Amino acid sequence: MKTLTTAAAALLIVGGLNWGLVALFEFDLVAWLFGLDFGETNVATRLVYGLVGLSALVLAARLGELGSASPSGSRRRVGHPAAER
Repeated sequence: MKTLTTAAAALLIVGGLNWGLVALFEFDLVAWLFGLDFGETNVATRLVYGLVGLSALVLAARLGELGSASPSGSRRRVGHPAAER
C-alpha cells in the first residue's frame, strides 16, 4: 500500500505543477512532453490526466488515515485506555 500511496503522491505533484504552469504561463507540460500544443490531447495525455485524477481519489480516500498517524507511526485514540496513561 505504501508504494501505491507514493506513486499517487508523485502523480498528484506532477498534476499540481502542470496546473500551476497552465495558470501562470498558459503552458501545458504534459501536452508539451507528448509533442502537442496547449489544449490538445491524445490517448497518452488523457492517460496521464486520468492517472492524476485517480491518484487524487486514492489519496482522498486515505486522507483521514494519513492525517491521524503520529510522527512515530503509531496512533492514539481519544478515550482509549492506552491514550490515558
